[in-house]
Amino acid sequence: MRKLFACLGAALLAAIVAAGAQAFPLIIGSKEFTEQRLLGEITAQYLAHLGYEVERSPRMDSTSLRKAQEKGQVDLYWEYTGTALLIYNKVDAKLSSPDAVYQKVKALDAQKALVWLEPSRANNTYALAMRRADTEAYSITTLSELARALNGGRKLTLATNGEWYARDDGLKALQKAYDFKIEPSRIMRLSTGLTQVALNEGLIDIALVFATDGRNKAFDLVLLKDDKGFFPAYQLAPVVHKEALAANPRLAKQLSALTRHLDNETLSTLNALVDVDRISEEEVAKNFLLNSGLM
Repeated sequence: MRKLFACLGAALLAAIVAAGAQAFPLIIGSKEFTEQRLLGEITAQYLAHLGYEVERSPRMDSTSLRKAQEKGQVDLYWEYTGTALLIYNKVDAKLSSPDAVYQKVKALDAQKALVWLEPSRANNTYALAMRRADTEAYSITTLSELARALNGGRKLTLATNGEWYARDDGLKALQKAYDFKIEPSRIMRLSTGLTQVALNEGLIDIALVFATDGRNKAFDLVLLKDDKGFFPAYQLAPVVHKEALAANPRLAKQLSALTRHLDNETLSTLNALVDVDRISEEEVAKNFLLNSGLM
């Protein structure tokens, strides 16, 4: 059907756009982890409520999903500015602010027919977390204070996923930026998502986490302030293929109404409902939309 639409004459296409008609189903994508699955489901339910015909794309890894959208096989999904900057556009320059990162990826991706819509207040960046009792006992609330504690002889263990441990902009770069060392024997490499569990169970002292992961709140973990601004911004925003946006001109404004309800606290709570309370993504999405007055 999409190929047929692409072959329509320019005059007919203009008439469809002017009328605000939906020419084909909106294909909504998502990545494979909880937050992305939730955002995909929230978006699908929200747009279906507004009268759109929607299709849910199979969940994919980041690279596959991005390639699918560039090819026009996925119309819409939620992306993180840091991922687009570092992974897709290969820009490793340090930018001055989250807005600078957003504006940079917006401009770069416009050349690929991808449109970044209004960003949310959510920033799912990396963070180091500790148990609240330990932050109080050791007077550690920032990464600089953590560095001083480690350099002062405090024997603390760290859990990270394998990717961040090995990346050029990962643990080694963090140690250089904050000028601290941690013995290799005190570093544990775990799968993403297990670092919080290990921290909660007292097996380690510090965990690499994502800022909006629901288990941070559920386990009462404290995210240490990145007082030197080491971690890049991973601001969350809907990205739409130019063709889909042209066919559905009201979509940008409608998605902005959804975007404005999303921040770190909200996403952390929603993620916890799925990961900790084991409520289905469909039910969590529906309740969020109802409680937000969006459905």
